[in-house]
Amino acid sequence: MKRRQFLQSAAAAMAAPKSAPPNLVFIMPDQWRGMALGCAGNEQVRTPNLDRLASEGEQFTNTTANCPVCTPARGILLTGKYPHATGTGVNDVLLPLGEPTIAKALSASGYYTGFVGKWHLEGGKRMPGFVPPGPHRQGFQFWAANICSHDYLHQQYFRDDPAPLKISGYDAPGWTDLAIEFLEKATHPGRPFCLFLEYPTPHNPYLLAPGFETAHDPAKIRLRKNWKPSLPKLSAPADIAGYYSAIDCLDRHIGRLLAKLDKLGARDNTIVVFTSDHGDMLGSHGTVLKRKPWEESVLVPGIVRWPAALKAGRKSDAMLSHVDMVPTLLGLCGVRPQGAMHGFDYSGYLLGRQERTPEFSHLMIYTQTENNEFGPWRGLRSRQYKYARFQDKPWVLYDLEKDPFEMENLVEKPSSSQLVKKFDREIVAVMERTGDRWEEQKDAAYR
Repeated sequence: MKRRQFLQSAAAAMAAPKSAPPNLVFIMPDQWRGMALGCAGNEQVRTPNLDRLASEGEQFTNTTANCPVCTPARGILLTGKYPHATGTGVNDVLLPLGEPTIAKALSASGYYTGFVGKWHLEGGKRMPGFVPPGPHRQGFQFWAANICSHDYLHQQYFRDDPAPLKISGYDAPGWTDLAIEFLEKATHPGRPFCLFLEYPTPHNPYLLAPGFETAHDPAKIRLRKNWKPSLPKLSAPADIAGYYSAIDCLDRHIGRLLAKLDKLGARDNTIVVFTSDHGDMLGSHGTVLKRKPWEESVLVPGIVRWPAALKAGRKSDAMLSHVDMVPTLLGLCGVRPQGAMHGFDYSGYLLGRQERTPEFSHLMIYTQTENNEFGPWRGLRSRQYKYARFQDKPWVLYDLEKDPFEMENLVEKPSSSQLVKKFDREIVAVMERTGDRWEEQKDAAYR
């Protein structure tokens, strides 16, 4: 079985054109939940550029964050491995310097690689945080980033020395300018490029983005059916209005970036990916932030556009998750991975050469959730079901087709017993296969 999977993966990795390797632009805002897009049915946000991107590519409607919190998600999206395998199961820890990453693999294959925005894969002081050139940058050559800062009106970043550089005003336009600078430097005949652009917004604090202060009236915000007053009260309608204004602002500037690709003549042979590291509860189920198994936390955007090779206007319900991103993107670029990964290579599926895809996306949190509401948990999501358990007992089970807002927990119903047993077997199997041992971790104390 392993040999067959290896051969299938190798075949998919060779599927992309060799004469002109595609460029890659990976766009990842922080804490943008999957239902906060016009093309996902949300009529309150204004995302015309991302809606157009989805119409020009493929939209994965079931894209999930395996470990919905910052550092673990970012580690997955560079390595294609679950966080317990890389030691990045909690925030503010270092991604091991010897770990194979997508940037290292692409750099070794002749790509010019760049990183712009929030890094959050370094131990120690993080605000805003200098990452020195060399191994700590995990294969990225161009650098305009910080470790972590959500001070959107006083943002700082670093290049190749520890002297901070300021972004004037609200930071979304500034990060976009830096990404455009990379594209201008990177676009040369015969040299493919890879850009990871990781915006810190729309993560809390939910500031009203300049120019979008009146875009959303808190009194007119339509709350999700599962919204409840939460403690602490961080997710009032005013917070959601700020969250939506940040999304509107980001869409405008992502539009600028996409227009630059067009102007540079790089549109057709550039793979553009749009996703997020995790979602945001924003008061749904009476809770806040992330680390929870509910859709507002784990469902993230998933858009892939490559005009030269992929059909436009396609929607897929395949179970794409973060851990699949690296093997899939390397496969599309025709680059062999430098090491073993846990994810599934969707490149053959995207190119129309393969139909079968995984039944489940696996979910995990290794530490206490925010405000110590819940302990570590493991779970899975299929097209129809969501299931999560603690080490000592099942927790939640939802039928997402009948109950998309997850308001009826079926886990203790006698009729669910066989389904719970099936899902428990699947969770045990993937934990054994990947070396996950239910070891609780704690967020690293940053200095």
